[in-house]
Amino acid sequence: MQKFYIASIFIFCSFLFTNAQNDPAAKKVIDAFGSKVKASKGITASFSLKSFNSKGKANGSKALSLSMRGEKYLLKQGKTEIICDGKNVYNFDGAKTITKSAVEENSQTLSPQKLLAGSYDKDFSYKLTNTKGNFNVIEMVPLDKRKNFQKVTLFFNKKTSVLSKASILDKSNNITELGVSNINLNAKLADILFVFNKANYPKDVEMLD
Repeated sequence: MQKFYIASIFIFCSFLFTNAQNDPAAKKVIDAFGSKVKASKGITASFSLKSFNSKGKANGSKALSLSMRGEKYLLKQGKTEIICDGKNVYNFDGAKTITKSAVEENSQTLSPQKLLAGSYDKDFSYKLTNTKGNFNVIEMVPLDKRKNFQKVTLFFNKKTSVLSKASILDKSNNITELGVSNINLNAKLADILFVFNKANYPKDVEMLD
């Protein structure tokens, strides 16, 4: 389930860099934030994730944090974390296992590298569905119906052009809501933040690669 949450974050973040020719009004909203992200030398953000079943019953919530600079990133959720130094990805399960894989081996998964490269520019259709209130609301639907979700709804703050929240509806009609807070597009991130150091983990941690 946690992998789904992490993927969910990257799924809606990937929409920020899409160049597909869809609704021009929606593209203008997306580009306003996307240009800020692309110009940034460092990004930090906090996420709150809440999941609901098809009947609307809450299944729990999680809090995550993301630090990203170029092709490097650090994603944390509780004791678990994922570090990418640009070449390798280190996934610590929060207990006693760290899985190492090359960035190339993660080519079938969502990652900040792909997002910044606009790798999903032809995978979605999107349109601006609501401009009332404080948000510009954009609905995005995957063109590939084999995807495990039906649609994603994004909410962009009108005043700041920043993504504030998102809602993901999966094939079973379950909903994952993502709240975005404390976004800093001008974060100064130290190099060491993206350097994997086994000494920072339990002594008996097992490395798998």
